[in-house]
Parts: sequence; structure tokens; C-alpha cells
Amino acid sequence: MKILSRSEELVLLAIWKLEHDAYCVPIRNRLIKITGKNWSFGSIYDPLERLEKKGLLDSFLTDPINERGGRRKRIYRLTPLGKKALLEIKSIHDASWADVRGLKPETNKV
Repeated sequence: MKILSRSEELVLLAIWKLEHDAYCVPIRNRLIKITGKNWSFGSIYDPLERLEKKGLLDSFLTDPINERGGRRKRIYRLTPLGKKALLEIKSIHDASWADVRGLKPETNKV
């Protein structure tokens, strides 16, 4: 499997954590919470589209929802291949960080 981009990895992880409530707004909120950075909707839609094309995600539209002015939600979920990709990337992270010692933030003393 090809290595995922960091944004793809974070989007997959957010969708996994959100379970049945994984549509764009909660995905964005989860990413902001995880990273502490602001994410535009465009920065979420691009990886969602790539991940779906790669077969790591699938999606479906809900019935129209009154609270959303009759609009539908596009709900995302991981495919078995997407779950496998998350497990592989975790394994890569674990192996990469194994035996890293003494890595601490530098203090800026003037």
C-alpha cells in the first residue's frame, strides 16, 4: 500500500473516531481538536475525495434533514481497506518512533 499523506491519515482517523456521525462539519471539528489548527472545508474535501477514489472510504447521502433546510448530509465511513491503511500507518509510526531518545523541546534562553 502507498503511504498516506498526513492530512489523509488525520481525516481517516477522524472518521474512524466519529463512527456514524462522520460528515464534513464534525470531521472538521475533530481535526481542529486533534491538531489545534484551523482547517478549511476545502482542506477536508480534497483528502476525502482522494481517499474515496483510493477505496479507503465510501460515502452515502442521508435523507433530507429539516434542520439543514432540507439538505442531505454526506456520511463517510472507512472501508476494510481504509481500516487496514490506518493499522499500517500506526505500525509505521510506532516503528519510526521506537528508540527515539532525548528528544525534547529546546528552551530559548537569552
